[in-house]
Amino acid sequence: MPAQRFTLRDFDFELPAQLIAQHPCAQRSTSRLLDGRGQPPVDRIFHQLPDLLQSGDLLVFNDTQVVKARVFGEKASGGKLELLIERVLPGGHEVVAHMKVSKKPLPGARLHLCGGLQHGGFDATLLGRWPEADGPLFHLALHGPQEATAWQLMEQHGHLPLPPYIERQQASGHNPDAAEDGERYQTVFARQPGAVAAPTAALHFDAGVLAALQAKGVETASVTLHVGAGTFQPVKTEDLSQHQMHSEWYDIPLSTLAALERCRQRGGRVLAVGTTSVRTLESWAASGNTTGDTNIFITPGFQFQVVDLLLTNFHLPKSTLMMLVSAFAGYEHIQALYQHAIGQQYRFFSYGDAMLLQRQ
Repeated sequence: MPAQRFTLRDFDFELPAQLIAQHPCAQRSTSRLLDGRGQPPVDRIFHQLPDLLQSGDLLVFNDTQVVKARVFGEKASGGKLELLIERVLPGGHEVVAHMKVSKKPLPGARLHLCGGLQHGGFDATLLGRWPEADGPLFHLALHGPQEATAWQLMEQHGHLPLPPYIERQQASGHNPDAAEDGERYQTVFARQPGAVAAPTAALHFDAGVLAALQAKGVETASVTLHVGAGTFQPVKTEDLSQHQMHSEWYDIPLSTLAALERCRQRGGRVLAVGTTSVRTLESWAASGNTTGDTNIFITPGFQFQVVDLLLTNFHLPKSTLMMLVSAFAGYEHIQALYQHAIGQQYRFFSYGDAMLLQRQ
């Protein structure tokens, strides 16, 4: 099927609700791994991953850290609102955020967050929309005690922004599983704060798997892509070329560029851990920029330049991530793998199981 003939409905599928994982596996590396590199697929356990790789391969992780970006508050009128802080701007006192509120406030409005500045919380002034005058996000200046930065205010008052399909902590910020989520909705190598969602394929790694990879002679490197809330936005246009992709900030350190070159020289394979690592590496390959914003939209027909293998979780129907994995491993192949996963009761989405794919 030629790339231009794909429409949104080609990426839809029926998923039984009970397969949407609401909690993580008891141990990170005991989740299941669908080895989808060939036909037929093989059902494995995640800690077997090192056995599937070769000495000289390179694993590239996303070392972003999920921040407590969900903040509750009210307008001066008393109307309740919820912010999801997508990005902290340079200087540390201004942010851009998604806002859930019954009636949108106007620029200049003062918002009282987490009780407001008078009651132990902080305030915000609405400066306008972002990135342009009618943009989807809100540009806010935060006012906390002692010139506190947005990072400090989120850490003190914010809540971990779980994905919308995890059915807790969604309305009030009260989450009985906060301790579990605080540990497990974060990778073991999270270093760079800034994401509002975890790079979920990396949640399966623990110290034992990392040690086994090192013993096997597999090199590891990291990139940073701060995952935005747009990762959960379903595509709404049947014609994929009409979809406006969200933008996310990425950075590739010089040490990772050197690791990629070493891997190429020795004939190793690059395994991207998660779609965010793929988007980062392929954005760099397409633009030559090692840092900046990317809104790369990978659909079938895309020519991959860096990534040979992909480790990923199972994605939402009609999502840009379904399109990315279909571009990578082949549309028909992904359709068959998803039907196998549903039939074998794999767990789906952020806290779900993983899949290993080879570039078609």
